[in-house]
Amino acid sequence: MATAPASSAPHAPLAREQLLRAYRTMKTIREFEERLHVEIQTGEIPGFTHLYAGQEAVAVGVCEHLSDRDYIVSTHRGHGHCLAKGCDVQGMMYEIYGRAAGLCKGKGGSMHIADVTKGMLGANAIVGGGPPLAVGAAIACRNRKDGTVSVAFGGDGSANQGTVFEAMNMAVVLKVPALFVFENNGYSEHTGADYAVGSKDIAGRARGFGMPAEKCDGSDFFAVYEAFGRLCAHARAGGGPATLEPVITRYYGHFEGDPQLYRAKDEVKRLRETMDCLKKFRARVEGEGWLKASDLDPIDEQVLAQIDVAVKSARSAPPAPESEVTTDVYATY
Repeated sequence: MATAPASSAPHAPLAREQLLRAYRTMKTIREFEERLHVEIQTGEIPGFTHLYAGQEAVAVGVCEHLSDRDYIVSTHRGHGHCLAKGCDVQGMMYEIYGRAAGLCKGKGGSMHIADVTKGMLGANAIVGGGPPLAVGAAIACRNRKDGTVSVAFGGDGSANQGTVFEAMNMAVVLKVPALFVFENNGYSEHTGADYAVGSKDIAGRARGFGMPAEKCDGSDFFAVYEAFGRLCAHARAGGGPATLEPVITRYYGHFEGDPQLYRAKDEVKRLRETMDCLKKFRARVEGEGWLKASDLDPIDEQVLAQIDVAVKSARSAPPAPESEVTTDVYATY
């Protein structure tokens, strides 16, 4: 009697190059934010800053399905979305430091970074301000009939805004390829989502508008990638809008300087152990034999070096000149 062959490891859902890119991007976002947390305390960075650390798997899991021709609209917590969509690390650091070489000439700062060449239509300091813009872009996608989509990122707080409800309803009525991603990190500024979201179910609420919606573990890159992949395929095929609710956490306060008195003692410490997308990613790919530690460790070193160069260059770069203060204020047609 022949012996049955040993079972092989499950086939990776992404090619090796894609897995390496996804890890590099998540690691870049994490180190970008961790370094900003340190640099902000020097007083050299102007304006408010809202860090994305802890939520990296969402931005990357979504944007791995997108090209430069697809659109995203971000939030006040937008660095991760920008980097996942392909915005330049150095250009972003210049922008956050208010330097002339920034992606928006140093005028946008942390909450208003945009790069239309990458389909990144801008971060938005208005909670719930992004979905109406994303639906407008989705109308253009539908009219061009080119299979492109438009993604609106938002948090659990934005899910309660009237502008968002109107945008979601319009997306269904017009049957446009708009994808709403509500990153439920548990806190709308300082208010718990369990209190502020009456239905306790953002994805379920989205279904009430007449669109498909899924909920997933936002700290698991593969869960986000697979769930968004289904919804994105639906939108690209002409099925209309869809919603994803990744359940996740943020490692820092609503803004830098937030004392986080609304969080339980050692809550963040515990979540850094149980909801770290980088740790989960490494455990999965190494455990399945898709990648080795020797593939990933050099990326860690390269990313740290890249962020260090970006910070040093931004510190010494010239600021936006006063003569530019009235330019780029209004679009001219």
